Amino acid sequence: MSEQTQIVQSHVVENVNAELVTLLRKVPILSSLRDDELHCLDGVRDFHIDKGDILTRQGELAHCFWILLDGDLRVQQKTVNQNEMTLAKIEAGNAFGELGLLTNVPNAGRVEAMAPSHLLELNEDQFWSLMTSCPQVRKAILGNMAYRFQKLQSTTVQQEKMASLGTLAAGLMHELNNPGSAARRAASQLRENLMRMHELSLKFKERDLSQEQKHCMFDMQKQVLASKQPVMMNSLDQSDAEEALAEWMEAANIENAWKMAPTLVSIGMSAAELERVKNDFDGPLLGEALSWLEAMASSMQLVGTIEESIGRVTDLVHAVKSYAYEGKGQKQTIDINNSIHATLIILGHKLREKEIVLEKSFASDLPALHSECTGLNQIWTNLLDNAIDAVPQHGRISIHTWAEESKGDVKNPHMDLCISVSDNGSGIPLESQEHIFDPFYTTKPVGVGTGIGLGIVQRIVDQYNGVIRFSSEPGSTEFVVRLPSDS
Repeated sequence: MSEQTQIVQSHVVENVNAELVTLLRKVPILSSLRDDELHCLDGVRDFHIDKGDILTRQGELAHCFWILLDGDLRVQQKTVNQNEMTLAKIEAGNAFGELGLLTNVPNAGRVEAMAPSHLLELNEDQFWSLMTSCPQVRKAILGNMAYRFQKLQSTTVQQEKMASLGTLAAGLMHELNNPGSAARRAASQLRENLMRMHELSLKFKERDLSQEQKHCMFDMQKQVLASKQPVMMNSLDQSDAEEALAEWMEAANIENAWKMAPTLVSIGMSAAELERVKNDFDGPLLGEALSWLEAMASSMQLVGTIEESIGRVTDLVHAVKSYAYEGKGQKQTIDINNSIHATLIILGHKLREKEIVLEKSFASDLPALHSECTGLNQIWTNLLDNAIDAVPQHGRISIHTWAEESKGDVKNPHMDLCISVSDNGSGIPLESQEHIFDPFYTTKPVGVGTGIGLGIVQRIVDQYNGVIRFSSEPGSTEFVVRLPSDS
């Protein structure tokens, strides 16, 4: 009995009297007993409690069996979300508490008095004596237990369904946020680019470009439009190319050289090509021509980002629609490097906001992934999003892809695609490491983490018949995903 239960009146029943017999006749499990057989209840405790008193608490082990002679009780359960729900109502004439005594499981909820109540209490010894000495009572108690156990299972299944629905909804909101935010920022930047191109076009009109200059502008425009997606390079090659191009433009007295260099490199422009452009444009006109080219290239990439973002949203909506249906989709071929690269575009704003140093090392000979599963980019999104949140300002994140022969299946050798995401953040606390894949567990501050990201990652990796491992200490955390090339 809970320590907070206030006993209004209590005494031990030495002998069952006529008044108590009248009350016991209203109890179904005792109704078949003769008056003399009711003396098996001699020695039980007779007590009253007030409205609001708590008889047992959720999570406590049961030590008693009760018979409610008069009053009204409720079994209240607190859910994972700290919401209260009523599991059962206990009305006068009902006996309860046998489930915990017979199964030795903690109470599923707390028992609270909803009105002044009159009860009989049997301790464990008295309960087992009653079960032994009264076969009819034993049969009724076991019948009650079977019914309540079935009802408890049904409630648990329903709660799991609701938890799954909550997880799905929270996961959907979590996943929709990144592409939605990326599309919005890309649209805003695209508007700025269009205004800049309009202003530059007016300047070109005033300057009355020559035929050679018009042809040069047209050729540069063709190069931009021919570039379907940014050129993918490893970090060191990309950094070297951007530095070389920026230095050339600074030497040519072009404004915003370092700002324009990444975009121009992404469409394959080099210092040698800009040198040829310089032959057709002199003075400030060269800077204006390159600014117009950079704005157009940037706009095309922003359109790609918007398309990618909307595609991600569409994929998520499709995943929700098919969530409740079994069966797999059609076999598809996926380029892991491109999949990660697309995710980096979506999360690019977060990388820039913290001025994170991103080190990429993509294997050029990485085999394609053949699978019927979906949700691959959710793995990269969650791992990268966590890494971004973990590192300090000017932190470092490294992404590495490679292929190696599987070590786990000797009879059926195949290639594993390996993806490593590491960062120099504060690390995962040792006491938290065994829980990070648990649903709703998060080490982030309240309101920042949902605790569902890594649970989603592990589930998707399992669907691909892959494995995910991690190691973490202060200043170094690495997650490694291994996926069989054909799942």
